[in-house]
Amino acid sequence: MSNKIEDLEIYNLSDALSNKIWSIVISWDYFAKDTIGKQLVRSADSISANIAEGFGRFHYKENKNFCYFSRGSIIETKSWLNKGKMRGLITDEDHVTLISDLETIHHKLNSYIKYIGK
Repeated sequence: MSNKIEDLEIYNLSDALSNKIWSIVISWDYFAKDTIGKQLVRSADSISANIAEGFGRFHYKENKNFCYFSRGSIIETKSWLNKGKMRGLITDEDHVTLISDLETIHHKLNSYIKYIGK
C-alpha cells in the first residue's frame, strides 16, 4: 500500500462525492443552506476526512476506528440527501446519482476495513 492518501481509491471517491454535494448546495437559498445544507456538506466532508485521519495514524486499529466514523458519516449523508429530496432541494436525478455513489463508497470502505484488519 502507498504512503500517500491520494493513492487510496476510497479517499478519492469520497472526496469527489463531497465536492459534488458542495456544488449542489452552494446554489441553495440561505435558509436551505443554513439548515440542511451545512449538515449535508459536513457529513459528506467527514467521510473523506476520517479516512485521511485514520490513514495518517499508521496503526491499523486506529485506522479502522476512523473508518468506522466514516461509515457513520455515509449513513448520515444518506439521511440528509433524503431530507433534501423530500423538501424539493435535490432533484430525483441528483439524488439517485449521489445515493449510488454513497453505496459504492460504503461497499469499498467495508472492503478497505477488512483489508487493513488483516
